[in-house]
Amino acid sequence: MGNFEIIDNFLSEDELKVIQDLMLRNKDFPYYFISDVTYENVESPNSMYFVHLFYRDTVKSNYFPAIESIIKKLDAHALIRVKGNLYPNLGKELNELPHIDYEYEHKGAIFYVNTNNGYTILEDGTKIESIANRLLKFKPHLTHTSTYCTDAKVRANININYF
Repeated sequence: MGNFEIIDNFLSEDELKVIQDLMLRNKDFPYYFISDVTYENVESPNSMYFVHLFYRDTVKSNYFPAIESIIKKLDAHALIRVKGNLYPNLGKELNELPHIDYEYEHKGAIFYVNTNNGYTILEDGTKIESIANRLLKFKPHLTHTSTYCTDAKVRANININYF
């Protein structure tokens, strides 16, 4: 892998539907408001999103089994953190501040839950479109940026940091 790899149609349609139903349609699925997106806790004026923490050092969510298909197929040997992100449509195109996930070298993946016009910008300026069932493998210790969407209610993805 260079600086990134894209794998489309990462999961089966049935596996994708389980995750979409959980993160986009389950009214009981808990998300928590976060007022800053960046690791460095530098708050940008319009920064906000919602997070569901599946894993950090240990399983943190009863919903973890619903996303295990991603973890198994990714062949992650040791997880650091797995979180579901929900970026609301703010009515305008907006990029977050560039950030890193953790300072040390490790692997990362973003699984895109729904298709929308939001995207991820990598350190070299490459834009990765949010397409449902796409997996982006990248180096999360390098600077990258999140964006919001304007053509759907939300932009949903799962961020995985691992070895």
